[in-house]
Amino acid sequence: MAVDYDARRADAAGGSDQALPEFLPGSTAQRREVDIDESDSVEPFELPGADLSGEQLSVSIIPMQEDEFTCAVCFLVQHRSRLARSGLSGPICKDCFA
Repeated sequence: MAVDYDARRADAAGGSDQALPEFLPGSTAQRREVDIDESDSVEPFELPGADLSGEQLSVSIIPMQEDEFTCAVCFLVQHRSRLARSGLSGPICKDCFA
């Protein structure tokens, strides 16, 4: 027997086909607006029990090596062994090509 999967189906519980009133077109249901206070999301994150006020973090930046490339999709620097293909758009790594 062929089944038309696009056809509208009756509710399995035998209930009505009525949608929730909030989702009907022209609904007069109350809509709530969310008040977002942007100052709440700017607070610094502090680890409990960690005092990093006297710490100075330093990062050494190493220039891209001759055997590395920058993927044109994810923009990560990869080793040449991770090169999947190179075309008009640029080199693409194996992760982005798959």
